[in-house]
Amino acid sequence: MITFQCDNCDAPMQAPAVLAGADAPCEACGTVNLIPTEVGEEGVDAVSFGDEDREYDDLDMTPMVDVTFLLLIFFMVTAAFSLQKSLEIPAPDREESAAQSRTIEEIEEDDDFIIIRIDKDDTVWVDESEAPSEQEILEKLREARQGARGSDGEGPTRLLVLADGEAKHETVVMCIDAGNGVGMESIRLATVSEDDF
Repeated sequence: MITFQCDNCDAPMQAPAVLAGADAPCEACGTVNLIPTEVGEEGVDAVSFGDEDREYDDLDMTPMVDVTFLLLIFFMVTAAFSLQKSLEIPAPDREESAAQSRTIEEIEEDDDFIIIRIDKDDTVWVDESEAPSEQEILEKLREARQGARGSDGEGPTRLLVLADGEAKHETVVMCIDAGNGVGMESIRLATVSEDDF
């Protein structure tokens, strides 16, 4: 019930909540009053207009759970593609390192080495032949391995990458990956100055 007062004579009036917003005559003076729709000072219970003001106690979580699982699957699938390639580098043996320490000039004269040079402008040479792209580096490395076969029928199996100190890390890694891709057994990296080119 809605409890309110007459606008004319201040007589107390009551009306059912379903009649909120309708007109009601005052029994004392006969003045037509508008039945209020909000809670007055007298403490009227909540007015209901069918299903419009119904409060929902339960929230449907199904769409949120579906989106969460889709995001989880997406991140799991994309994380599998972000695995980094790596080269296994053996720990140095101190006894062998003393016996095998050689200068770059000695390694250049060794027929078992293919030499890649990278200058400060990231220009790559494979055995004095320029290779501007990764595909050409791979092609020239394969040619160098097959074209310089010794008496035992095998070509060079070691790679020496001579990089200028200002060369990009990306270019150096690309050359090392190319050597690994053609099956080099040993890959060495050395930093040289511009004068050595």
